[in-house]
Amino acid sequence: MVMSEETALKQDIRPLHIGLLNLMPNKSRTETQFARLIGATPLQIDLTLLRMSEHLSRHTPAEYLEAFYQPWRDAEARKFDGLIVTGAPVELLPFAEVTYWDELQRIFDWTQTNVTSTFAVCWGAQAMLNYFHAVPKHALPRKAFGCYRHRNTMPGSPYLRGFSDNFTIPVSRWTEVRADEVPANLNILAAAEETGPSLIEDKEHRALYMFNHIEYDTTSLRDEYERERASGKNPDLPQNYFPDDDPGREPENRWRSHAHLLFSNWINELYQRTPYDPSDIGKVSA
Repeated sequence: MVMSEETALKQDIRPLHIGLLNLMPNKSRTETQFARLIGATPLQIDLTLLRMSEHLSRHTPAEYLEAFYQPWRDAEARKFDGLIVTGAPVELLPFAEVTYWDELQRIFDWTQTNVTSTFAVCWGAQAMLNYFHAVPKHALPRKAFGCYRHRNTMPGSPYLRGFSDNFTIPVSRWTEVRADEVPANLNILAAAEETGPSLIEDKEHRALYMFNHIEYDTTSLRDEYERERASGKNPDLPQNYFPDDDPGREPENRWRSHAHLLFSNWINELYQRTPYDPSDIGKVSA
């Protein structure tokens, strides 16, 4: 959904300014997945696409980045109501060996003064959790890959308002965060028996950590599976994804409604907590 300028000008509220720090190689697909979710509420959203300043993507044309993305250093002086930090295909590397780790640490610090709430996803969530709480990530013997049932462990959380007691989320990662290593002052909001914690709330740093891919399209896991097969790898079939485990059949999307609900709840919390004057972000308690 895209609101017309004429309609927006009739509303006596200001837009929420949300940045998307896109660390994924396929930038256009990732930005579309998140834009679809944050654009589905009645509130006005001003979305700014951000990239790392000191790292150039090898998979996205420079002309595309120049046209649609700001390097973070050019947006550093701005204030944002929300920031989404995506995953990245670097999860098996130690954090310190990621080429843009130094700049990413500066961004994490910057969120504490310039962002009301941060929503970090997959590797981005592991990285932020490690930076602020020294929680390690652990390599898995096999890739966690498929659609897994998750328990709603804190139904009273405003971020899980309207959620079922259990729900499906796509998972695609080679590493994990373990529940017994999560500090007691953090809230595990959702977890799966097979794949561990999925969603964690960090009130101190005004952040949500989502380790899985609730933003995925219906075919994202299939595309990943076929891409790995075409490259000569022998990937496992995504669990609980293809009907009757038949990759020739169309997968069913069983997480779309909860994806929209989660982002709607996050944006609702942003709207209630963020200062009306964006310059007050970081000065007024959120």
